[in-house]
Amino acid sequence: MHRRIYWLVPDRDRARGTMEELLRAGIEYRHIRFVGRDDVDMTGFREANVLQTSDVIRSAKTGLVLGASAGCLAGVVAALFPVIGEAPQWQMIGLLGLVGGAFGAWTSSFIGVSAPNRHLRRFSRAIERGCILLIVDVPTDRVDEIESRLKTLNAEAGSLVCENGSLDQR
Repeated sequence: MHRRIYWLVPDRDRARGTMEELLRAGIEYRHIRFVGRDDVDMTGFREANVLQTSDVIRSAKTGLVLGASAGCLAGVVAALFPVIGEAPQWQMIGLLGLVGGAFGAWTSSFIGVSAPNRHLRRFSRAIERGCILLIVDVPTDRVDEIESRLKTLNAEAGSLVCENGSLDQR
């Protein structure tokens, strides 16, 4: 089980040093990602993808639940008032629930792609000022250790632009 840590660093050099420290600490490269302003050169960094920077997953889950609920409700109506024959067609509940869930997840994911991840919103001002956001997934039992390393590594740099290590949470 992993837990995601968000950490702001003031510039590319600190981001590189932080990444190297995480690699030395045994965190796999694939668990380390960065988010920066569009004009910041992110060469050499693994940039966060749409799954980390948007609300697509959350939106798709919401659409799945709402769509499946609406589909099941429509299925009840379709089952009680059959188009073919006189007997209730109870299988319509499951069928329309599946179709509604799939349609709801699909359409909601389009909305979620354009919405920023709710966890990243609190960092948006700092990123616009030029800070780079580190997103790292660490094993749950190592969270305190890794956060301590990040605090130690970035202690003197924290107030430069970003106001402190875990910062700008206003």
